[in-house]
Amino acid sequence: MDVARSDVVRSCAGRDSGQLFFVVELDESYVYLADGKGRRGEKPKRKKRKHVALLPRRDSRVADKIRSGDKVLNSELRRELAVIGQTFNSQNQGG
Repeated sequence: MDVARSDVVRSCAGRDSGQLFFVVELDESYVYLADGKGRRGEKPKRKKRKHVALLPRRDSRVADKIRSGDKVLNSELRRELAVIGQTFNSQNQGG
């Protein structure tokens, strides 16, 4: 799985299983995740790459800010993930 900065992923393991996160940083074996609520952008959660599932890529202002290295507010992360979560859930329930 080829995960990049600013991708949206769903946690597949652990107590946060099923939650959506933005990838704010990564290295060879870990991704660093933030959702703006439980895990803020200042202190992202470290998780192994095999424990996350990549969601289809969609462009957003938040993703652009993460890619460019700009400061992203936690409220922006929460708002964008809420929108993505609603569309993701409606697509999975409808099909």
